[in-house]
Amino acid sequence: PCVILIRLFMARIRELNKWANANTCIPIDILRIFLGGFLLLKGVSFIVDKKYLHEILNTVGSFGSEMLLIHYVAMAHMAGGVMIIIGFLTRWSIWVQLPILFGAFMINFIGEFNPSDFVQSMLAFATSVFFIFFGSGKHSVDYYLKMQE
Repeated sequence: PCVILIRLFMARIRELNKWANANTCIPIDILRIFLGGFLLLKGVSFIVDKKYLHEILNTVGSFGSEMLLIHYVAMAHMAGGVMIIIGFLTRWSIWVQLPILFGAFMINFIGEFNPSDFVQSMLAFATSVFFIFFGSGKHSVDYYLKMQE
């Protein structure tokens, strides 16, 4: 039963991807580029802005989470952001981002509620889920490589 559900899900994703490649438009590609740029800048801000990092750590606690934030979150945001901008392995890059974005969303309920961080994380999460189904679009490295086969 599980195998059948996975095959049906993958078939549906394939159909959505074909539709997306046939009906792609520049605004969707620009949205993907903005999402990648946002994630790239967030990754850089984790490394550069120590005060912001310490505010987040005070909310979560500091039991090794500083290492996790600096190494995993910053690097995943920077590498994933670049990959999303150019449209290379977009879905895989977004799957790596989803736990981070979900954590950014949930951290508002653990500590002090910050409306701007809440809205940013919610929009980034929703846009990421959209691109998991939509794919990288026609104007991407993924599409170019697929056409070279």
